[in-house]
Amino acid sequence: MNARRLLALPILAALLTGCGIRATQVPTDFGAAPSRVPCSLTEPDRTTQSSHGVPVQVFLLCGSSLVTVDRSVRVPDGTADAKRRVLVAQGLLDQLAQTPSTGEKNAGYTTYVHGGMAVTGPHPKDPEDALRLSTAPDQLTPYALAQIVCTFSDSAAAEGDGSVILGGPGGGPLRRYECTDEVRNRPGSGKPTSNKVTAG
Repeated sequence: MNARRLLALPILAALLTGCGIRATQVPTDFGAAPSRVPCSLTEPDRTTQSSHGVPVQVFLLCGSSLVTVDRSVRVPDGTADAKRRVLVAQGLLDQLAQTPSTGEKNAGYTTYVHGGMAVTGPHPKDPEDALRLSTAPDQLTPYALAQIVCTFSDSAAAEGDGSVILGGPGGGPLRRYECTDEVRNRPGSGKPTSNKVTAG
């Protein structure tokens, strides 16, 4: 009786081994996990900010939409409001024209605003809150104009209702622009909607 039990043990062991889970040959490689979420900065980039100046935000392009990033512009204390608007607008233009930092580039940020663009205040017959660019708005790309309009409209350069009046150099026409959801979400779909402004 004991001999039969001893002979049965190897057979039982073989059966149990056959019930084990075999190694699978099904591929399980889903690719490397992304190291950074697009359009998401893990922390403020100190190289693009200054401890001295007025905190502002500018709109950069990331993916297919406009996204704000923190910046600062220098405005001397005691500057009159009219001149202050122009100084803020020029500072914003300069910030938009800067090459995005390494962290911003890695997150997918870019800009279409070229360097060297200047902004001035209204001409004698312009509305007092008008701003004139050294490059006429209709000569800018849809992306660049969307960046400028949204950045200005969200700053001290804008009117109280968030719209901004822009024109080109000389006595060219003025138009009132607004930074709508369509402009922020689809800046390349066309020039921002605007209305003609009649000079005084």
